[in-house]
Amino acid sequence: MSNEDVSQDRRKFLTGTMVVVGGIGAAGAAVPFIKMWEPSAKAKAAGAPVEVVVDKLEPGQMLQVEWRGQPVWIVNRTKTMLDGLPQVRERLQDPDSENEDQQPEYANNEYRSVKPEMLVLVGICTHLGCSPKFIPEMTAQPFDSDWKGGFFCPCHNSRFDLAGRVFSGVPAPANLKVPPHTYLDSSRLLIGVNPEGAA
Repeated sequence: MSNEDVSQDRRKFLTGTMVVVGGIGAAGAAVPFIKMWEPSAKAKAAGAPVEVVVDKLEPGQMLQVEWRGQPVWIVNRTKTMLDGLPQVRERLQDPDSENEDQQPEYANNEYRSVKPEMLVLVGICTHLGCSPKFIPEMTAQPFDSDWKGGFFCPCHNSRFDLAGRVFSGVPAPANLKVPPHTYLDSSRLLIGVNPEGAA
């Protein structure tokens, strides 16, 4: 074997080694940049489903939680509240929830909910994004002499009944939105996830 053959073999070996080491180094250097493109743990948590224990919620009470930066209301409606819903039907813009964007299919019913007594709504007015107030009293109010309970937006006087359906003649154009939600068992509600098999 000549010196020239040894030099050629050595050159090939060194070149191959440098390529491999350089590739590993480049990959190692790229990992932090690729990691930067992924959403942060905080961002992932902000979009994650929210589990809520609802069995301590008394009839007539409302609980507010946050999901994806939005207030979500959970109302445990009484039988009297449910019985009052048909009484305001003629005053509503969309009593049959025909705007399909405002609730998932499994909540497109007269109560706009999975369980009649448990109402789950995004607490943001469909007009300009204010947060309405929960006014469960089924008695005359300064803004409505025939009030049967529901949600009142003080920003521009929009009103919604106890199923989140918007009244006619107010600025809000649509019913309050029902977010995706499912019940894990009799006491736990998961907001942000549709029931198994639902679209």
